[in-house]
Amino acid sequence: MSKSKVTGRKAASSASKTLHSKATGKKSKAAAGSALSQAKAQNKTTSKSAATAASKVLRDKHTSKTSKSAAGSALSQKASKKAAGKKNGTIYGGKKAAAKKG
Repeated sequence: MSKSKVTGRKAASSASKTLHSKATGKKSKAAAGSALSQAKAQNKTTSKSAATAASKVLRDKHTSKTSKSAAGSALSQKASKKAAGKKNGTIYGGKKAAAKKG
């Protein structure tokens, strides 16, 4: 089953500008790269490290609107916690399931 979100044209343009800027930081570029790689790919999702970078970009008050646009797009395409929880054995709240002793 494919995901329904892809990076839109405006967000892809913002991502491209972010990647070409010499003044942009590593976290912004990581988020922008993730967003741009998903411009036409319905089967790609944002990795955990790119989502973390995107989250930090969005919270930083010094980051440009262009970088935040790309970061928002990348973050919106992260796999849901519910789907991720089924894969890696976590409970939906993000905590690891307790291992039984014995």
